[in-house]
Formats: sequence, structure tokens, C-alpha cells
Amino acid sequence: MHNNNDNSLTQIETFGVEQIPDHERTAGPSDLFRLIFGGANTFATAVLGSFPVLFGLSFQAGAWAIVLGVLVGSIILAPMGLFGPLNGTNNAVSSGAHFGVHGRIVGSFLSLLTAIAFFSLSVWSSGDALIGGAKRLIGVPETDLSLGLAYGLFALLVLTVCIYGFRFMLWVNRIAVWAASLLFLLGIFAFAPAFDSQFAGTVGLGQPGFWAAFIGAALVAMSNPISFGAFLGDWSRYIPRHTPKRRIMAAVIAAQLATLIPFLFGLATATIVAIKAPDYIAANNYVGGLLAVSPTWFFLPVCLIAVIGGMSTGTTSLYGTGLDMSSVFPRVLSRVKATLLIGVLSIAFIFIGRFAANLVQSVSTFAVLIITCTTPWMVIMIIGLLVRRGFYCPDDLQVFTRGETGGRYWFSHGWNWRGLGAWIPSALVGLCFVNLPGQFVGPLGELAGGIDISLPVTLGLASVVYLVLLGVFPEPKAVYGPGDSRSKGLEHPNEPSAEPVARGFIPAGALSGPNP
Repeated sequence: MHNNNDNSLTQIETFGVEQIPDHERTAGPSDLFRLIFGGANTFATAVLGSFPVLFGLSFQAGAWAIVLGVLVGSIILAPMGLFGPLNGTNNAVSSGAHFGVHGRIVGSFLSLLTAIAFFSLSVWSSGDALIGGAKRLIGVPETDLSLGLAYGLFALLVLTVCIYGFRFMLWVNRIAVWAASLLFLLGIFAFAPAFDSQFAGTVGLGQPGFWAAFIGAALVAMSNPISFGAFLGDWSRYIPRHTPKRRIMAAVIAAQLATLIPFLFGLATATIVAIKAPDYIAANNYVGGLLAVSPTWFFLPVCLIAVIGGMSTGTTSLYGTGLDMSSVFPRVLSRVKATLLIGVLSIAFIFIGRFAANLVQSVSTFAVLIITCTTPWMVIMIIGLLVRRGFYCPDDLQVFTRGETGGRYWFSHGWNWRGLGAWIPSALVGLCFVNLPGQFVGPLGELAGGIDISLPVTLGLASVVYLVLLGVFPEPKAVYGPGDSRSKGLEHPNEPSAEPVARGFIPAGALSGPNP
């Protein structure tokens, strides 16, 4: 029995991945907007915005690459916000409808790895900015001890917010969205005198390597919205199920378009660093270069952005990870215990990576590789949503969590080889096409003249293979809604997808249709 009727910020959230009851769904699309934007309105996104300059592009070419990447990524991401309201649970559990109730662990571990990587990058960039700004402002020494204290402070604050749960996290992001946006806009006044919109870069249109740099920069920008794919259900599950789908998708797209604020802040300031402090660009140290060229009065806003940004990004990553792991090991871990466990592991990873192995660059590569694997998973989910015409049985999705067998999504012993058969080859081929010079180049990474085409390849391949598998091996009739001609002859429960359907539970042996 859950006691979530009190909306107090200080009440620890007790819900795990079980279906959120209708009376508890008090969030709206505007709340979803704040959580997504708050999680990306940070220095980590500004660092991504500096990549076009690091790749040698001009300011104008870099701006077009960022806009293109964010726009395409947000359009792909938008439908992933629909699963939460439909099923009242996170996206990993919802993926059981297309990968099987056991196959849904693919989404859980993808989101786990993504969260740890992006949480680490956020804490590192925010901690470095905070200590760097404090050093210039009040003379705080930049030592391993001071950096360690900054990282530890961020990590503990984030962990505390995540343990309290969704409402506290929402409150933090309400503040973070406006505060960080105002501070980034304040940067316009700080850097406007030194900014040159005609910054030419080192690789111009028509020169060798231009398109490789342009597409690479667009893919880096695109990776930011794509990284949210596994997490949207963590927050949208608190939105009422009958909320218009267009409003939910519009909130997702608007939140990603709003990230152009930190993206373009990073791009514009990187051009200034390239002119005034080129050694920092050569060393790929954007944050250090930013502090080197900042006016003295902007050091305090830099520190505030670091604190606010680290909190908002960290909470959106770590909250979803704890939620997911509690669903993979439901008998052992509650949401709070899973959040504590993953939080401690993430903190250990942060300190080991920063001080023992210096793995910042390796984690950046790790993040790109994770996204290459996550994209086909998202595509399969979206195509499945369209093919099923939005019909899901939320109760049958919880079979794995309850330790039961059977149901609409049991398929072959809990695995749907249509979804897995499309995801596995698409992810592997996508990894082969990754081209990150100096970091990771796949076996086929040079086929496109040095251009990284991993995301377009994995997107296209997943779409084609999944549709072919659905055509060759039609899914059981039970997965389709009562008004669908493909479920003809099957008796459906009276509550197809709006409420739990325990009394309409379908034993595994009763499913009709071929199972490859």
C-alpha cells in the first residue's frame, strides 16, 4: 500500500515501476518540458556546443550543424514520451511489449550505462567549472582535494534529491530551468564585445574534410536528445493517460529546441576561446578556456551555472537509473535502495575515472557508443507503437516485475525475437560505422570518407529489419486491440488498455500466432 497522497516535497517517493494509479498522475506536459530542459540546460550541453569549433567549423556552419542535429534528434525522441502516460511505467518496462517481458532488460541496461556516463560527464564538467571559477574569484586552489570535494558535493546533493523522488526533482528543475537560462542569457552581455559572427574556423565549405566535420558536429548535437530516449517514461508516467498525444510530443520537441540556448552559448564562446586562448582549444579544454576569457564579474554566474546544471542533469540521469534497476531486481531492490546502490557505484566511477585513470575522453567515447546502441532500440519502440496503434495492456507489462509468466507479451519464454532480431544486428552494424578520430574507429568507419554515419545506418537498418520480421513472423493476435482486424476471433477483456486487466490475464499457451 503506497502512501503517496501527500504532495509534500519532503515525502520520499515510494512508487517503483508498477503502474502509477490514475489519481496520482498530477503532472502535465509543462512539467515534462521542465524536466527535459532542466536536465540539458547545463555546462555539459555547452561543452557539446563547442564541438563544431573543435572540429574546425566556422560559427555559421557550426550553428547550422547544431540546429540540424537538435531538430532531427528531437523529432525522433518525441514519440518516446507517449509510453509513460499509456502504461503508467518507465520506458524500459514498456519496451516489454516489443522485446518481451524478459527482453525489456535490454532497455534497462542501456539506460543504466547511459545514465552513469552522462551523470559522470555532468559532474566532471560542473565540478571543474565551479572550482575554476572559485579560483579566479576568491583564490580557491585547484587541487585534487578541492576538485574531489566539488565532485562529492554534487554527487551527494543529486543522490539526496533522487531518493526523495519525482516531486522533489520536479521542484529542483522548476528552479533550474529559469535560473540557468537567465545565467546563460547573461553571458550574452559578458561575451558580446568579443564575439565575431564571421569566425571562419579552419575548415571551410568546399575544403577537404568539411562535410565530415559538419556531419560529425550534427551527430554530436543529435546525441543529446537521443540520450533522453530511455528516460522519458520515468517522468511522463505521472501524466494522465488521456492527455492529448500532440501536447506531450510538442513538450518534448520544445524542450529540446530550448537547449539551443546552452548549445549556442557553447558555440559562440568556443569561437572566442579559439581566438583569444587557442591553446585551450588545442587541448580540448573548453571549460578552462571559457574561464580564461571570461570577464571577472561573470565568474560568479559561471559557478552558479555549474551548481544548478550539475544538480538538474544529475537528478534526471540518476533517478531513472535507480527506478530501472529496482524493476530488474524487484524482489531485492526498492526504488530507494536501487538509487542508493547505483549512486554509490556512480560516485566511485566518477572518482576512479577522474583521478586514477583519467577516463574523461574514454567516457565521451563510451557515451557515443551507448547512443549508437540506444537509437535502434528507440526506433523499434516507435515502430511498434505505430503498428499496435497505441494499444497496450499495462498489467501484462508487469509480469516480469511480479515474477509471473504468461500474458500478451510472453512471446517465446519472455523474449520477442522480432524486436531483438532487429536490434542486435542494427546495433552491431552501427558500432562498425562509428568514426571518432583518435578515440574509436569501427571496422567500417572509413567507408564514408571519414564521415561518421553510424546513427543514420543504425536508424535505417533497424527500421527495415524490424518491419521485415513483423511481416514474415506476424505477432500473436493478443497484442492488438479489440477494434483491430488483426485480433479477429480473440476474446478481449473489457478494459483493453485503460486499466489493469488481471482478471483478463492470458496464459502463455493461449497466445495464437507463429513464434520464431
